[in-house]
Amino acid sequence: MNDKIKILDQKIAEAQLGGGQKRIDSQHKKGKLTARERIHFLMDEGTFEEIGMLVQHRSNDFGLEKEKYLGDGVVTGYGNINGRLTYVFSQDFTVFGGSLSETHAEKICKIMDLAMKNGAPVIGLNDSGGARIQEGVVSLGGYADIFYRNVRSSGVIPQLSAIMGPCAGGAVYSPAMTDFILMVENTSYMFVTGPNVVKTVTHEEVTSEELGGAMTHATKSGVTHFACANEVEAINYVKQLLSYVPQNCEEDAPSVPYEMGNESRPDLNEIIPANANQPYDIREVIEKVIDADTFFEVHKLFAENIVVGFARLAGKSIGIVANQPAVLAGVLDIHSSTKAARFVRFCDSFNIPLLVFEDVPGFLPGTDQEWNAIITNGAKLLYAFSEATVPRITVITRKAYGGAYDVMNSKHIGADMNYAWPSSEIAVMGAKGAAEIIFKNEISTAKDKDTKWKEKETEYKTMFANPYRAAERGFIDEVIKPEDTRIKLIKAFKMLENKVDQLPKKKHGNIPL
Repeated sequence: MNDKIKILDQKIAEAQLGGGQKRIDSQHKKGKLTARERIHFLMDEGTFEEIGMLVQHRSNDFGLEKEKYLGDGVVTGYGNINGRLTYVFSQDFTVFGGSLSETHAEKICKIMDLAMKNGAPVIGLNDSGGARIQEGVVSLGGYADIFYRNVRSSGVIPQLSAIMGPCAGGAVYSPAMTDFILMVENTSYMFVTGPNVVKTVTHEEVTSEELGGAMTHATKSGVTHFACANEVEAINYVKQLLSYVPQNCEEDAPSVPYEMGNESRPDLNEIIPANANQPYDIREVIEKVIDADTFFEVHKLFAENIVVGFARLAGKSIGIVANQPAVLAGVLDIHSSTKAARFVRFCDSFNIPLLVFEDVPGFLPGTDQEWNAIITNGAKLLYAFSEATVPRITVITRKAYGGAYDVMNSKHIGADMNYAWPSSEIAVMGAKGAAEIIFKNEISTAKDKDTKWKEKETEYKTMFANPYRAAERGFIDEVIKPEDTRIKLIKAFKMLENKVDQLPKKKHGNIPL
């Protein structure tokens, strides 16, 4: 038996070396961790259990039968993250460049199946050159097997993708169908076709970093939700993100112990500028309302005219969507609508209550927006809020104009509680434009047109640009002092914690895409 155990020990040691020490050293020189080192930093100490360590590829073409590695380029298994069961696969770039083979895919599919059966998150640590070309269609079939499971798992268990190196071609579509993507600056990239193909087809000269690097996807495309300075930061972000979400769609959002104290926040009374056109940072409102230092912003560098992220309120996990007056006056456009819609749908999938801070002057006008389908894209956010059955609360801090008022979680599309600050202006449009339309004849015939215009603007503002007309109709449940916002929200979410709301029986809706 000792000899047999010695053989097993040798195989384990061989598997743990991946593609060998030389390739491990090469990985380190690039500023990258190995597949096993990433798992070490991700999982609670001593909890990782590997599955499929001794798997080898089955290909005999192009000389592959002479080059086999135990584990076949991916480390898979399960363990705990902050005490919670989590499944993980970590691609090993030291073995065939992390390329995906038939058996490599089978290992990933096996843990995805286990995650679904046991209702626990899946984390993919991607570092792969793509499909293993020598295996042909079976490697492509392996990708499709993974894609299918991504879709089946969507909305059932959280799926997170950390891109730690290359992710190109068909490989990008698995992360794209997961809930959140994290990328590492300067060492990871994602694209469907690489720089060489781009140059051949379009004659554009572009680097991998410019085409599909972390900052490109964080700022231009919105493909990645987080751009991280290094791999350890990315792994810590994964842990932090998981702390706000439940294990699966059947569980409630996580909470931590909290003792009530003085919940008044007088500083909020001073945040809104006297001039309605002056910007302010909505993050100041968010930070003063939520539990201290709990805001975890998502998609921070993309569509900055809307802010989304997770936080805790009296210890309970919530999702926040907030117009950002400091960027484009907080206007809704194509990117901000799709960014917020995606976040709302995630929160609703995993029972995370939604809090909306509203200060929106409307939708962004212009040919660029119209020709690129602001109608369809704006409707995504409207659809997402209307479909959401989690507790939903809106606080209007200042402007709530036109159709954007409806879209931003209004009472009319199913919000549970709607509050407004005394500074809020709930109207079809701004007073200046409205006066120009309503009082056009009076202004045009007046001797002093500018004076008349200002007079009528003030008249409209007094009549409509306030929260009281909406409160009279019950569209606003309460006009509150800003300093009372936190305690009002704590009580309202407590009241709503047993909310039950069912969608009509259907196969699924047809969201505007």
